[in-house]
Amino acid sequence: MPGMKDDIKEILISEEELKKTVQRIGNEISRDYEGKTPILVSILKGSVVFMADLMRAITIPCEIDFMAVSSYGSGVKTSGVVKIIKDLDRDIQGRDLIIVEDILDSGMTLSYILELLSARGPKSIKIATLFDKPSRRQVDVFAQYSGAEVPDEFIVGYGLDYNETYRNLPFIGVLKPSVYNN
Repeated sequence: MPGMKDDIKEILISEEELKKTVQRIGNEISRDYEGKTPILVSILKGSVVFMADLMRAITIPCEIDFMAVSSYGSGVKTSGVVKIIKDLDRDIQGRDLIIVEDILDSGMTLSYILELLSARGPKSIKIATLFDKPSRRQVDVFAQYSGAEVPDEFIVGYGLDYNETYRNLPFIGVLKPSVYNN
């Protein structure tokens, strides 16, 4: 991965720190949902790495499902327009949902997803995000499970991408502005 690593200004969160963070969130969810079987809903594509590790860190029964939405295109700022590309495969009425996100940024996409899923009658909906960037929030959305607050930088790795690249980096790095300001 030398080419990709050359595009990284600095490593913000190491692979080891990520493992500890995911384990902590898994422990919190396991404690809070003891005796229940929540459905973890991964918002593709960014959260797939976090979801895979998180579900293995959860020690209670859980189910998984996936949604794919588009709101960013190839740019670096949210467009505010959300398009559902893949919806859930199951009925969620009366179920406990945990939406699994890679990063809670403006909150616009997540706000739309919350509204959409709430209308389907789940028992509860909570949000688990690996990263929170409150400085960019445009709507009132709050994650009940949050890994780390990150600065207003363009970060990649561990599922987070720029133009579908860098997702496979095992750490979180700050992308050099020269990469996305072309």
